[in-house]
Amino acid sequence: MKPLLTVFTPAFNRADCLRHCYESLRKQTCRDFIWLVVDDGSSDGTGDLVKEWMRAGELEIQYHYKENGGMHTAHNAAYELVSTELNVCLDSDDRMPEDAVASILEFWERHGSDRVAGMAGLDADAATGELIGTPFEEDAGETTLNGFYAAGGRGDKKLVYRTALMKQLPPYPVFPGEKYVGLGYKYMLADRLAPLLTMNKVLCLVEYREDGSSRNMFRQYVLNPRGFAFLRKEGMRYQPARRRRFMEAVHYVSASLLARNPRFLRESPRPFLTLAAVPFGLALMCLILVKNRKGKGGGK
Repeated sequence: MKPLLTVFTPAFNRADCLRHCYESLRKQTCRDFIWLVVDDGSSDGTGDLVKEWMRAGELEIQYHYKENGGMHTAHNAAYELVSTELNVCLDSDDRMPEDAVASILEFWERHGSDRVAGMAGLDADAATGELIGTPFEEDAGETTLNGFYAAGGRGDKKLVYRTALMKQLPPYPVFPGEKYVGLGYKYMLADRLAPLLTMNKVLCLVEYREDGSSRNMFRQYVLNPRGFAFLRKEGMRYQPARRRRFMEAVHYVSASLLARNPRFLRESPRPFLTLAAVPFGLALMCLILVKNRKGKGGGK
């Protein structure tokens, strides 16, 4: 019988930490899952390492190599390849508690249905064990990501989606010369189709690395302005709260200026809101440039 869950891991030159990811999956109390490794053009022996684990036969592993295109393109490839009912992304520098897979499958058996998009569990800091952000108000409740954060929720959450629903959504766009589009794009679209079940259980132990995108966001902004502008434009379109839409407009202006796009006002789904955000977006662009310069050693 085919497993119910695929754990997919995008990897780019992370062979040093991918081993810890593998060990956490090998130690799962339930191994009824597929581990899909999407190699985003690594040159550090990631492929040889994964194939070694495949030969060991302790886990059902699928390996897919692609040219380097960034995290979002690895997600695109994963959603094309996954064939199980559920899927969850486990980053190459993260780990799963030993009972995470068992908890996902048991929870889904009790509460899952085609009426929901999937489930959202909790993240914890791998070093301290402390919960990242806030828990959900109730177990087995329903929420959207936008709804959770709009109500004051905080922190990254581990998202387990129904594969059929994610396959309905358009892929992340690819902008030539850029390698970053925020993963939140598809999560916003999923929110519009169905709610997530809430699961107050830690499913992921997170390690924030110095070379990770979350540590280099100002640099990402400068290197990938069209990708950021796209995400913010979609945020203006779909965010339910007026204040949040304005913040999206500010970031859209900033990213569009960094991309040197003179048509950004015409291309905005909310041109009047965007016009009001121009002074703030200009200030944000200046801040990003200063922070990026300092981050590269150009300031004290």
